[in-house]
Amino acid sequence: MNNIDLKLEKLTNLSTGFKAYLYDCDGTLADNMEAHKQTYIDVAASKGVTMDGAIIDELAGWPIKNVIEEINKRYNSSLDPVEFAKLKYDLFFDTHIPQTKPIPHVVDHLKAHAGKVKIAVVSGSSRQSVTKTLEILGLTYLVEAIVCAGETERGKPFADPFLKAAELLQVEPADCLVFEDGNAGTQAAEAAGMKWVRIDQL
Repeated sequence: MNNIDLKLEKLTNLSTGFKAYLYDCDGTLADNMEAHKQTYIDVAASKGVTMDGAIIDELAGWPIKNVIEEINKRYNSSLDPVEFAKLKYDLFFDTHIPQTKPIPHVVDHLKAHAGKVKIAVVSGSSRQSVTKTLEILGLTYLVEAIVCAGETERGKPFADPFLKAAELLQVEPADCLVFEDGNAGTQAAEAAGMKWVRIDQL
């Protein structure tokens, strides 16, 4: 059994007994976190701010607006979160999304359970970006609900996005299992009263 199959088996063993699976998108279903990090660095550089990409790893899962506010604090910069988000989305959408690759064991897990449990994607990225990413990964028709940046009052690490997904799926939070790759996502899952799996720590 190869490494991907082993990880898929472990995911499957960890995910029994739930009525809904809520997957993060970037870094969980899609192998695109390095591309996201590079777009932050490139847009910041175009505005005269040289930043360490490690901050993006640290804040994985946060809405872009909140990430920019944190960058401004740490670098004493005055980047406009709304303008930055648009520039980042445009750069990512035009340059990086077409090269999106799956994280195989997570995508396979979703495909294997579609139709057996309810499926949602809960992301800190824009709906346009998430929708296109799911299309490239061939998952669009398997996902019953999507919750993206700006669609709840607060984003991760608050519970709001996961609670919204549970509501859309008509499933109790305790019956949902969250798949994540960042601390913000697992904190949000716990705040929502949901169990979670860190796919990057299998």
